[in-house]
Amino acid sequence: MATINTNAGAMVALQSLNRTNRDLETVQARINTGLAVGSAKDNGGVYAIAQSMRADVRSYVAVAQSLDLSASTVDVALAGGEAISDTLVEMKEKALAASDTSLDQASRDALNEDFKALRDQVGKIVETAEFNGTNLIDGSKSQIAALASASGSSSITIAAEDLSLGGAVVTLSATASFASAGEASTLVATIETSLNNLNGSLARLGTGSKSLGVHKAFIGKLSDALETGIGNLVDADLAKESAHLQSLQVKQQLGVQALSIANATPSTVLGYFR
Repeated sequence: MATINTNAGAMVALQSLNRTNRDLETVQARINTGLAVGSAKDNGGVYAIAQSMRADVRSYVAVAQSLDLSASTVDVALAGGEAISDTLVEMKEKALAASDTSLDQASRDALNEDFKALRDQVGKIVETAEFNGTNLIDGSKSQIAALASASGSSSITIAAEDLSLGGAVVTLSATASFASAGEASTLVATIETSLNNLNGSLARLGTGSKSLGVHKAFIGKLSDALETGIGNLVDADLAKESAHLQSLQVKQQLGVQALSIANATPSTVLGYFR
């Protein structure tokens, strides 16, 4: 039937062209963003999963920062403890030299002055071994805790070590000195005990620092795995999209031609009236 009121061919051609244009817009958006799922309307389920994983990745950034902060605090404490250990070794040397009964009093007094200077240095080290307001070796803290999971439900705890003079670890008192060979000999034994205690404290701090480093490395790998997983879910295959783009562009041109032909069909009716 020849009619000028209804052009079914043109309607079909237009519908096909509109579908092609919509597909072309989708492919162009994927190429522009690099994402096959850029919003919830693309794929609600996949988008929700990807967003949850993105939240975990961002949380692991905070976890890594917490681990770095705690590791730095422990490392400063370790540096302070090692400096105290070196100082105690020097103090032992001075006390041992002063325990020699054949030494004259003037020489012993000179050694005592050196000994007291080193003793005071231990106190200064303890006071200044602080990072970001936290000191793990002056007795002001019992422990520090670093985040260990994205949910914040678990943490890594590192116990503090009180390395103050006259404490449970460094048993040498803050006023320790010697005036005789016997007193110096007693201090040698006290320093040896302190050094043994200090070695244990340093071992515990070192283990804590290592555990923080191991967990940070694990968090980094876990975050990378999540990033890869997100990419697998939402990233567009640009090689595939490029091929699809070429195909759609050809279909668009053919659709325009088909619509043009369909629109020209009613003009043939004019031939009936010549």
